[in-house]
Amino acid sequence: MRSRVALLAVLLALACSQRSTPPPAPAPSAPAGPRVTFPDGFVVQVEVAADDPTRQQGLMYRDQLAENRGMIFLFGEDGVYPFWMKNTIISLDMIWIDTAHKVVSVQHDVPPCKADPCPSYPPTGAARYVLETAAGVAKKHRLEAGAVLRFDGLDNIVVR
Repeated sequence: MRSRVALLAVLLALACSQRSTPPPAPAPSAPAGPRVTFPDGFVVQVEVAADDPTRQQGLMYRDQLAENRGMIFLFGEDGVYPFWMKNTIISLDMIWIDTAHKVVSVQHDVPPCKADPCPSYPPTGAARYVLETAAGVAKKHRLEAGAVLRFDGLDNIVVR
């Protein structure tokens, strides 16, 4: 009987001395809102330009743009959409993207327009979307033609 009591005491002591492992920390959640993810996992939170007035305004008059922020221009059909930098006071990267979310063309470090008429920057092929980011982002993340991007939060946007 004593051996059973001793064994029970040892088992209880062992059970009480073992610490339970804490539950795993929750995985970081993806940023809310529309976003574009580069092949290296870099996420750009995007403002959406899906109608003519918003596309025409673009990123005009902005004096800064965080590295992880940008604007995506959505078009109703594939086309060759040249962009310009009228009233844009910061340098930008311009990234043209096709319907399969594959990069068609990249213009790096496009400078602000200094005189009218502003130069136009065309892509090398047809695209459905244009992503504008802060200058240097595309190069830093080795984004080039043929890379496939992931879009989140852009599926139900009506393009006008």
